[in-house]
Amino acid sequence: MKPVKMYTTLVCPYCQMAKRLLAQKGVIEIEEIRVDLDPEIRLSMMALTGRRTVPQIFIGDTHVGGFDDLSALNHAGKLDPLLAD
Repeated sequence: MKPVKMYTTLVCPYCQMAKRLLAQKGVIEIEEIRVDLDPEIRLSMMALTGRRTVPQIFIGDTHVGGFDDLSALNHAGKLDPLLAD
């Protein structure tokens, strides 16, 4: 399974939903980067993704986007292949 990295904040319901969906898919470890702890981290996330909201999810080197994007991939049957090595 490819590594998953997620930019999050402490109080983010979409972050929690993304974590639950990924757990259902068998993801046991997520590298979580809290942007609410350091404004510089949020700025680097924005430079990397072009977005300012969380979550911002990466599977391997692929920027998936936020929870809605992750959920859409799942409903289209494209999430499992993306997670597979």
